[in-house]
Amino acid sequence: MAEPPEQRVLTGPDLKALQKALANPVRRDILTYLGKHGEANSTSVAKALGESTGTTSYHLRKLAEQKLIAEVEERSAGRERWWRSMMTNVYTPPGLELTDDERAAHTQIGALKMSHDLDLVVRAYAGYDTSDGWHQIHRAGLTLTKDQVGEFAAEFRALLWKYTSEGEPAPGARAVAVRLVVLPEENLTDPTRAASG
Repeated sequence: MAEPPEQRVLTGPDLKALQKALANPVRRDILTYLGKHGEANSTSVAKALGESTGTTSYHLRKLAEQKLIAEVEERSAGRERWWRSMMTNVYTPPGLELTDDERAAHTQIGALKMSHDLDLVVRAYAGYDTSDGWHQIHRAGLTLTKDQVGEFAAEFRALLWKYTSEGEPAPGARAVAVRLVVLPEENLTDPTRAASG
């Protein structure tokens, strides 16, 4: 099995630059398209998104600057450039000292991701009974030390990579969304805390 990608630690100006890149909805749509279709050129991306090739070419270059996508040089010729999504594990370490604008950028990135994730959660519950086992919803409350939280997250990333790196998808495989959020509950009371499913 291939080694997982190294985490790309993002701080300071790089964090703000990523927030600026992801704040643009066209760039987010491009990342989604490349994630689903693998390699593509600006023409195919433009057609799929209903944008001009000039617009998509510009945004593709901006995403490449952030190392979120990379040019497929063996397929590129002349002005026709092909792109692929990169296996980028962007990570901002917990406990990192951030300036106010860095923290704002980090929060905005999280909000962009969460707006998409909330839609996934709604769809997961809405279609749970008719998904024939495709939708899995598990919730749990644990009591962990900070070190155990780190170990749990590392094991989760390793599990994700195991299924990411297995090669060609098996017949009948579908792209699925998986999310993990871990944070102290403090004194909040959740009546469904122990529930799973």
